[in-house]
Amino acid sequence: MTTAAGPAGAASGRAGGGPGPAVGAPAGVQESARLLAELPASPAVWCSDLRKRYGRRTAVDGVSFTVGRGEVVGLLGPNGAGKTSVIKMLLGLVRPNAGEVLLLGRPGTDPRARARVGYLPELFRYQPWLTPAEVLALHVRLAGAVIPDAERRECLAVVGLADRAGDRVGGFSKGMQQRLGLAVALVARPELVVLDEPTSALDPIGRADVRDLLLSLKQRGVAVLLNSHLIGEVERVCDRVVILDRGRVAAAGSLAELLGQQELRMHLDDVGAAAMARLAQTGEVVRDGDAYTVLLADDRPDTVPDLVADLVRLGVRVRAVEPGRISLEERLLGILRGPGAGDDGGAGR
Repeated sequence: MTTAAGPAGAASGRAGGGPGPAVGAPAGVQESARLLAELPASPAVWCSDLRKRYGRRTAVDGVSFTVGRGEVVGLLGPNGAGKTSVIKMLLGLVRPNAGEVLLLGRPGTDPRARARVGYLPELFRYQPWLTPAEVLALHVRLAGAVIPDAERRECLAVVGLADRAGDRVGGFSKGMQQRLGLAVALVARPELVVLDEPTSALDPIGRADVRDLLLSLKQRGVAVLLNSHLIGEVERVCDRVVILDRGRVAAAGSLAELLGQQELRMHLDDVGAAAMARLAQTGEVVRDGDAYTVLLADDRPDTVPDLVADLVRLGVRVRAVEPGRISLEERLLGILRGPGAGDDGGAGR
């Protein structure tokens, strides 16, 4: 596992894989190997019923979820919800009291799985006398990976440190160190990247850069588990979200599942019977004066433009169109402050 704080484990072949059939193997063996190769890839992360206690305090209580290949999953919750403890158990940095972990199809304790994981901890420091180029070289060596110098330089360029590769880390700002931590997490060609508050010290430009980086990882089939308090960033990049509260999964699902049906809010004049019928074809309509709220029956990209064009054709004056849906922040607060929230009295970290 290559981390911003220090790599662990030794490099090996792709996780979940194994040696192919030997040359000259019987046809049945070769056919079995072919069928196994065609099976869907195992999830990048699979954990079941994870539990962790620190003395009398329960930090994590029965947490289960998955992260698919090429999927970006956000891990959300208030301080003390157990997010960092879950991450540390997934990576073998903390031993769970109960539960199972698979990384890239292998047990979480298997160094061959951890060697294909990039990790950016929330808190880390580098030796101030090293340069970014030397930091990457050190971590590549510790990970047992073979990464050409040109690829390491490209990794620094991706995080915006190409022109600082020869400077001493001791003179870096916290934001620049955060960028270097991202480079360390990515340099060994991981199949899974775990990021614990990756934008905590970054300015708006840096956060946008990280957002673009996460989307590029997704396009390359790299799985990402993202722990962040910046709800807007999570909403922009994540396919699914797992919300923890007091060590338990309070809610989980895609953004569409968690945020509910999308609405279309419109201010319209001269709405006749034909226009009302056209609105009703799109979804349930709620009217308040000249304000019309349509609960969209589907989220196809051409639904709203087609509706507006048809309304104009029917003689409607369209004065405002505002797509809307409850925000992830509103949903998160509703879950954490809802009835029964926090009744168990546990505490995570």
